[in-house]
Amino acid sequence: MASLYKMPLSSLSGIGPKRVEQFNKLGVNSVGELITFYPRAYEDWSNVTKIADISQSGVYCVKAILAAPISDRRVSGGMIISKGAVYDDTGSLQLIFFNNRYISSMLTYGIEYFFYGKIEFNDYGVQMTSPTFSQIGEAGIHPIYRQTAGLNGKTIANAVRQSLKLLPPVVNDPIPEQVRKAFNLWGLREALNGIHFPKNSEELENSRKRLVTEELVVLNLGMKNLRNHSRGVSSVKIENDYSEEFEDHLPFTLTNAQKRAIADCVDDIKEKSAPMNRLVQGDVGSGKTAVAASVCYTVIKNGFQAAFMAPTEILARQHFETFKKLLQDTGIKVELLTGALKESEKKRVRAELQSGEIDLIIGTHALITDKTEFNNLGVAVTDEQHRFGVAQRAKLLSKGKNPHLLVMSATPIPRTLGLIIFGDLDISIIDELPPSRKPVKTVLFNTSQRQRVFGFIKKEIAAGRQAYIVCPLVEEGELDDVVSAEEYAAELMLKQFSDIPVGVVHGQMKSDEKEAVMSKFASGELKLLVATTVIEVGVDVPNASVMVIENAERFGLSQLHQLRGRVGRGSTQSYCVLISDHHNEQTKQRLEVMCSTNDGFKIADEDLRMRGPGDFFGSRQHGLPQLAIADFADTKSLELSQKIVDYILFTYKDLRCDELKLLNAEINRLFDRGGKNTLN
Repeated sequence: MASLYKMPLSSLSGIGPKRVEQFNKLGVNSVGELITFYPRAYEDWSNVTKIADISQSGVYCVKAILAAPISDRRVSGGMIISKGAVYDDTGSLQLIFFNNRYISSMLTYGIEYFFYGKIEFNDYGVQMTSPTFSQIGEAGIHPIYRQTAGLNGKTIANAVRQSLKLLPPVVNDPIPEQVRKAFNLWGLREALNGIHFPKNSEELENSRKRLVTEELVVLNLGMKNLRNHSRGVSSVKIENDYSEEFEDHLPFTLTNAQKRAIADCVDDIKEKSAPMNRLVQGDVGSGKTAVAASVCYTVIKNGFQAAFMAPTEILARQHFETFKKLLQDTGIKVELLTGALKESEKKRVRAELQSGEIDLIIGTHALITDKTEFNNLGVAVTDEQHRFGVAQRAKLLSKGKNPHLLVMSATPIPRTLGLIIFGDLDISIIDELPPSRKPVKTVLFNTSQRQRVFGFIKKEIAAGRQAYIVCPLVEEGELDDVVSAEEYAAELMLKQFSDIPVGVVHGQMKSDEKEAVMSKFASGELKLLVATTVIEVGVDVPNASVMVIENAERFGLSQLHQLRGRVGRGSTQSYCVLISDHHNEQTKQRLEVMCSTNDGFKIADEDLRMRGPGDFFGSRQHGLPQLAIADFADTKSLELSQKIVDYILFTYKDLRCDELKLLNAEINRLFDRGGKNTLN
């Protein structure tokens, strides 16, 4: 039988060209893809509530008879409002539908139905708005699918039913039977039937467990494959370890966590024939730069060059100054290369880089242009990994002969998630701060206390320090209760801080405009910076001691933690003030987490638990394949999938063996390499 992924949707009954087009809009292009078009939610029609027992608003399923034909009424603007009443043996309630011109022909007077939807109490009594419904006999758990114009849930469900009947009696299963038995996982055929049309909640749970686990196992193994096959053998031969010599040169003592991270890197570059692919992950202020400097020092002392790429001009300049201080009196020549340099200066730097005169180059994207050539690049370091795409990283690495790669990130990721997100990188975690760093004190205020906060900012500025105020949006009117950065900054300049130099930066400004304002703040010319989250990863201003975050409830915990990390970089005590009037239970709980800990990894775990992975990566910045059913916030499934991956690697040794042929096909399909599919 031909693969169901190659079978067109038009082969299903009732699916003509127009229907095919509608399914295509949902990303469904074949029968196989329809089978893996999983429901986005479910309605439980097995739990029926008597009308008289409904005492408060909420979502309910009632079994009731339509008391009279549905009546339609057209109101101003052309909207159609349809109303009807239903009853059971305990009471009655009103139904209301909006703009459903067919509803009066879909519901028949005197017939008993299941109605599932939101019930509210108003002046007219009990009302259920736009419920889904079905005649008696269809109780149980009902799938809810993503829809598009002209393609409703019932049509999708009917097409899925037809597709499932095309599955062969024995479906080729990518997870070997031995693995399924070891971890109590259902077979693929029963899981596919159960995920779409479960008979009960237990069947749904078992089906979901099986399919979610498979998807995460496939993703996990695929990421490991990327690492295992990355870039072949390095020609950068490191004979000697100079990390102790570097440490003796420093005017401060490294933390144990920094020493461990350096040792991990040195082991990679000395012991392995393959190039290092390592992520050094640590909170703001944990000393990642010193780790990078130590690794660069060892590579340079072995006769190679090092490159450090930062995402912005101002960060590159700050790193340039830092590296110059860390490496002074070592004989190592450090230079800067950015787009803002004069052409004559860029030409000189590039010539010295090509000749090998420059040992360490700090720069922006200027490092990866065709004009920039190295003499013998040994290690490439990228700062804030999520700001660089894989292609940019690869371009920098192509400047040498399989040089080593060191990636730095100040975004703490929970371990279970990190194993997958950074599956192509080995991970070192710096989980302690230098003793000189004072934890930032974090407090939660409401808007009525804002003047008190302004008074505190003035006091800190009078003492010679600086402050940030962060707003979530730029333009006025997008959300009435959310402060606009530009409007807010203008008001502060005119009123509370009329005697203090105030700057404003936001995402809609041009890069050079933002950098100009940030440079003025970094130099101390501006005392107060009003900004959006463009400063989340930005300037290092040790003199800044106050971070005020307006509408704090609008940010994820990880974002709040990154913003807080802009202060606390000097020797004085720093403060973070969260301002919010939204104190529902979940918001209160999230903001209290911020006030109770400065540990970025604890915050990351809480953020993942409460809000999912979006806050870590924004709009799919992590660049992973799109998942159909798994959820990165499901830590239980993440941990189970990791155990299964470990079991598979231990049991089968070679991922290319016959028993894992179908699993490899799924890896290929997920990573868009055109591998065979398993629904045969």
